[in-house]
Amino acid sequence: MLRTTIHFILHLMVPGITARIGFSPKWHRAWLYMMLTMVIDLDHLVADPFFDPHRCSINFHPLHTYPVIGLYILLTAIPRTRIIGVGLLIHIILDALDCFWLTME
Repeated sequence: MLRTTIHFILHLMVPGITARIGFSPKWHRAWLYMMLTMVIDLDHLVADPFFDPHRCSINFHPLHTYPVIGLYILLTAIPRTRIIGVGLLIHIILDALDCFWLTME
């Protein structure tokens, strides 16, 4: 339960810190856009059960697969979609961190 709570807190804090440091003049907007990227977790709804604290999301859920992660990386190269790409990559990195924590249990 503690791991899940930390995971959710990081999904709020890391985009905020990244927005403040990397997108200073418009950091509020950048943080909002990065928070909106959490919508990729809707792919959990097609899983059974849709939430399993002991399952690694990476390469399991459709929007967390390696080919799609490649698209997220490409989004960071385009100035108009950079904030969205960064938000998606932060999300994936935090999910990968959670997968790492799972191996430590």
